[in-house]
Amino acid sequence: MTAPKSETVYTVGDYLLDRLAELGVTEIFGVPGDYNLEFLDHIVAHPAIRWVGSANELNAGYAADGYGRLRGMSAVVTTFGVGELSAANAIAGSYAEHVPVVHIVGGPSKDAQGTRRALHHSLGDGDFEHFFRISREITCAQANLMPATACREIDRVLSEVREHKRPGYILLSTDVARFPTEPPGTPLPRYTGGTSPRALSLFIDAATKLVADHRMTVLADLLVHRLQVVKELETLLTADVVPYATLMWGKSLLDESSPNFLGIYAGAASTEAVRAAIEQAPVLVTAGVVFTDMVSGFFSQRIDPARTIDVGQYQSSVAGEVFAPLEMGAALEALASILVRRGISSPPVELPPDYPPADTPSPDRPLTQQILWDRLCAALTPGNVVLADQGTSFYGMADHRLPQGVTFIGQPLWGSIGYTLPAALGAGLAHRDRRTVLLIGDGAAQLTVQELGAFCREGLSPVIVVVNNDGYTIERAIHGETAPYNDIASWRWTDIPSALGVANHSAFRAETYGELDEAFTVAAERKDQMVLVEVVVPRLDLPGLLTALTRPARDAHSDASMRIMSNSRPTNSGG
Repeated sequence: MTAPKSETVYTVGDYLLDRLAELGVTEIFGVPGDYNLEFLDHIVAHPAIRWVGSANELNAGYAADGYGRLRGMSAVVTTFGVGELSAANAIAGSYAEHVPVVHIVGGPSKDAQGTRRALHHSLGDGDFEHFFRISREITCAQANLMPATACREIDRVLSEVREHKRPGYILLSTDVARFPTEPPGTPLPRYTGGTSPRALSLFIDAATKLVADHRMTVLADLLVHRLQVVKELETLLTADVVPYATLMWGKSLLDESSPNFLGIYAGAASTEAVRAAIEQAPVLVTAGVVFTDMVSGFFSQRIDPARTIDVGQYQSSVAGEVFAPLEMGAALEALASILVRRGISSPPVELPPDYPPADTPSPDRPLTQQILWDRLCAALTPGNVVLADQGTSFYGMADHRLPQGVTFIGQPLWGSIGYTLPAALGAGLAHRDRRTVLLIGDGAAQLTVQELGAFCREGLSPVIVVVNNDGYTIERAIHGETAPYNDIASWRWTDIPSALGVANHSAFRAETYGELDEAFTVAAERKDQMVLVEVVVPRLDLPGLLTALTRPARDAHSDASMRIMSNSRPTNSGG
């Protein structure tokens, strides 16, 4: 089974790399281990792919996630057992949030597995598929490659990842990786034929009747981006005067500087103008919408199905009647054609301002969440990629309008704190011509800060805002304001870049508006270096949107505590 050693032998590992390059992957993230080292040699030697080593496997998975959101495909390599399990949290997050990541695991040789001996990184019981079975729960496709079918299985997994926009898992044993094969002879086949002409025709008839001469309003979410049908949605929005909103999950999906942009819809936590515009729309189109607890105000949305056209990945519905198979892009194009054919021009959107313009604070004014996010939004420029960690950063930015051309990345469903720091590395490598802006809390940053040095090594110059509010502020808002489990160690954040090997950087600590303004002014000027700004805000200061969103959770915890107390009984200590 083992191929003779030769520098010219084309192997299964080479085939996998060529397929990834075909799909647009030019960087692969990961951590070396003895079961993947020979495969890493092939990555290093590949003409179109670079190896990007990470501080640990979790960070590598997060970096691949950030890269995959912008590139549409990414890959991470870990070693068997210890490495892949360390990355499992990141892979699960990619699955939850529809990010196409190929997880390649270097495994023991098939010959060694056949002995059923207690090999290192295994559980010692002779079963080498424990982790393969675990992967089935958090990936859309899996393959334990065998020499005879390796190329066919690689194609199957990669096709599924591309189609479903979710992670795939490939177990690449050392001897299978070096097994000789032939290069791909044809491009990776694409899935076609996902729309039934009959379903499309019936959908158009039903939607035409519902729309009639009513104004159409659109609520869009991240699946529009993941399924790469943003252009089709934009065509719909330009077919008439169409007011639109997004959920926080889909923030920056559409132009937020347009007068037709309503704002962010978050159920009962929305501003009254946005809530009324969405919930009282004569005809509402929900495109790629997935209501989760934290983006819907704990499922407080009030959407009337009788006035709704829901456009999903493979099916759409009109007033509750389902039409399938019908792909999202085809449904959006059909809705645009309905607006064009009817020939009615809706009046311009008239909305009250989100809030009156704020006065510029005095230089010595202490910082608050509101001051921070207002000033940051003023500093953003088209092309920035903003990554906001789950916490006050994400919710502080969510209800601020972004300039056109700014991409916003968060993780509100999976919500793994610390995700955005390595993800910013991946995003920066996905689009080197765009400057990344990382917004992260002090508690979250402590989880993944090891990756900071990689930005310098890779020649990236992000702006990093560390929100120092002395611990886990969201948790304090929900339960345990003064509890010790919401406290963290106090770090000297401005010393961290130097300690982690960042040579070319500037670091600031800002406690007042004047200090913050100076730091952001310098950051804008020094585009060729990392700029870290530690922003000190009160520990219990919350963005208004987060206050509204955490209230149900806080009330639920309070109600549960009351029930526990009321159900308690005195114990009998006699005996």
